[in-house]
Amino acid sequence: MYGIQERKKRWQEFLSMDGSTKNVFLIHYNEGLPPRPPLWPDKKRERIEWIVQVYERKMEQLEWLRDDSIPHLKMLTGTEIFAEAFGCPVYRPDDNMPFARPLIHSASEVSKLKVPGLSSSSLAYLFDMADEVKKRTGGDALMQLVDVQSPMDIASLIWDKNDFYAAMITDPEAVKELAAKVKELLTAFLDEWFRRYGTEFIAHFPDYYMPCGITLSEDEIGSVSEEMFMEFFYPELVELSERYGGIGIHCCAHARHQWENLKKIPNLRLLNLIQPPKVLKSAYSFFADHVPQMHGWAGDGPAWTWFEQLPSNAHTAIEVHASTKEQALELSEKLWEACGRG
Repeated sequence: MYGIQERKKRWQEFLSMDGSTKNVFLIHYNEGLPPRPPLWPDKKRERIEWIVQVYERKMEQLEWLRDDSIPHLKMLTGTEIFAEAFGCPVYRPDDNMPFARPLIHSASEVSKLKVPGLSSSSLAYLFDMADEVKKRTGGDALMQLVDVQSPMDIASLIWDKNDFYAAMITDPEAVKELAAKVKELLTAFLDEWFRRYGTEFIAHFPDYYMPCGITLSEDEIGSVSEEMFMEFFYPELVELSERYGGIGIHCCAHARHQWENLKKIPNLRLLNLIQPPKVLKSAYSFFADHVPQMHGWAGDGPAWTWFEQLPSNAHTAIEVHASTKEQALELSEKLWEACGRG
């Protein structure tokens, strides 16, 4: 009941919504783990050592902590990686995540932008890191996917947002051209990633298992209308879902007006929303019969009561945090029972 294959099986049942596994839970117990190094290319060696150490610790926890987490190689990346590959300058603060600065500021610049090759771009070192951590850990470890945004979201990093949103009205074809170039690079990267490391993986955020498919962040939809979603965002999400066999979506935007459109995406495997509890209470009901959910809030009070607070027909994954081993064991015992596993 506690091994990796058993945990994968529960996730597969959960994602399929076949009724055999309605709830899953992750316990984050990180006492004693080394601090995360800065996400800078020149810190590649430090990042590799951190990834390996964390994986080894999580493999040790597998022996005594029963939950649904799966040890994996946590690729440390930020939102900047694909925009940087196109030439965007990147700001790397000492105490926060790196972020890309815009490269272009008008529709006339889009046609001049070239799609970079993987081996000659700034993305190449990510494969070097992944190759080494796979080698160091025996080759069977699951990879965590890098931080992926939708092509439109990446385009909004490349093109100054002061002009980007206006161009969706004044120069829609230029916006679509840029998004198409981003999609070309993104799919080339993902094709190579899955060829090297397999099609099953752990999502970048949150840490859920995917037997196949793609996971990404879709945050810019909070800033556009329902009609613009269908024109600019929906086609590329459909194409990515169909290309890779399913899609998991993270969204931290105020995008309540897009919920009906999200339901239209084929083979939506999991939805993660980061919003206030009042909004998420509505989301659990709205999506209960449509897609498994793993949101930023799942209940109040003791974690083992959260499943009871959510709609009975919702398929829900929750995350809890433990500061001590004793607390982790208590949470494990009570959440295991709350899931009806005996």
